[in-house]
Amino acid sequence: MNALYKKLVAYGLGGAIALSGAFLVAPFEGKENIVYLDPVGILTSCYGHTGKELKKGQTFSDEQCLDQLAKDLVSHDKQMMLLIKPKISDKERAAYLSFTYNLGVGAFKRSTLLKKLNHGEFEAACRELDKWVFAGGKKLNGLVRRRAVERDMCLEGVSERLSLSEKLSENKE
Repeated sequence: MNALYKKLVAYGLGGAIALSGAFLVAPFEGKENIVYLDPVGILTSCYGHTGKELKKGQTFSDEQCLDQLAKDLVSHDKQMMLLIKPKISDKERAAYLSFTYNLGVGAFKRSTLLKKLNHGEFEAACRELDKWVFAGGKKLNGLVRRRAVERDMCLEGVSERLSLSEKLSENKE
């Protein structure tokens, strides 16, 4: 088990939030303890944290970075889950949380992905992730890789959930 996952669980972050943080967000965001400009010019720290309180050159300890990540994931997850109508699996939720963390709740709220998800088009919603690979008008290889991992986790979650649902239906008959 990933050390970051254990740490996030110890912070009280369970299931999809810890899964997303440890296996999707942190590896793709990377960790910079000093505030830097991201590819589109936004001041960023640690695991992709953005905020008005950041100042260029400011530094953070590893523990402070983990605190930022935990708080950011919880905040993004709460806002995201208010927008999602159907029940989804932890893997779907983790994939969508990674996506929302990367692009923001506003982009998620306006996305075709969310429309498809809320209409029960679960696989199609997962496949929408592949479209979000541009930053500042440029296709970024890191985003291509990230979206592929998110999509695969999402589709796996859909498949597992639907398979479980079928098994439960068979047992009722």
